[in-house]
Amino acid sequence: MTQGFRRRGIRWKCVGLFVTAACAVSPSSVLAAPPPKELDPVTMVTVSAGPFLMGSQNPKGRADEWPQRTVQVDTFSIDHVEATNARYMAFVAATGHRSPPNPYATGLLLSVRGIEQLPVVQVTWYDAKAYCAWARKRLPTEAEWEKAARGTDGRRFPWGEDQPTQTRANFDREWDGERTLHAVGALSDGDSPYGIKDMSGNAREWVQDWYDPDYYANAPAKNPQGPEKGIVRVIRGGSWHSPMSDIAASARGRGGFALQTHGTGFRCARGGGNSVGDKSIAGER
Repeated sequence: MTQGFRRRGIRWKCVGLFVTAACAVSPSSVLAAPPPKELDPVTMVTVSAGPFLMGSQNPKGRADEWPQRTVQVDTFSIDHVEATNARYMAFVAATGHRSPPNPYATGLLLSVRGIEQLPVVQVTWYDAKAYCAWARKRLPTEAEWEKAARGTDGRRFPWGEDQPTQTRANFDREWDGERTLHAVGALSDGDSPYGIKDMSGNAREWVQDWYDPDYYANAPAKNPQGPEKGIVRVIRGGSWHSPMSDIAASARGRGGFALQTHGTGFRCARGGGNSVGDKSIAGER
């Protein structure tokens, strides 16, 4: 009898060990979920954490780029190329968001053929922000954008110190309809140190930050998020119409929320030290 209990005890002990082992393994297999499907089918480039030189040394550049300082940003990812018409219209179709005005002809932008890989323009800051949110991304901060554009060595342009040419940047041109903007990524001679495309010229790009001409003087040295409030937002990178001074990696532009021009687009970012997120003022929607 005692032996029978002992045998049954051994059997239940084995069962208990099996259940314990199963419980130890099963949560990872049960709780593991496939990564969410990317709604925005574009390669993102990872920019590693670390310091870089932001701004310009007086008297170079403009006063709103002074003083040049060392800024630290956390690791983040940024779109390899600017948002295109094709990708933006997929967002419009999926969400019902308004289509931007058509700069090429009368009628809807969707009706124009051959512009699918050109950067989308005529988008407001709100449009750009909405697109990035839909794609489970965000607009880059001004500091992230500049590091992605110029790397860590304080270079003037994404490609270095050499003067811009038409093989490096689409700039200083007059409007020529569908031939004005280049397909995104077409000018490989203009790549940034991280291989990111079109960060000088083609389309200017909205970023997250409020614009303040004096912000650099007292900005935090790590993950600066821009001023707490403001009237206009920062635009970076210059466009097809910009002079050489406006396509420098440190050059700062600005525009109101509702600004729509045929030279302004955007790209999105993800991750990083953007814990503050979007900062608002009373009355902003």
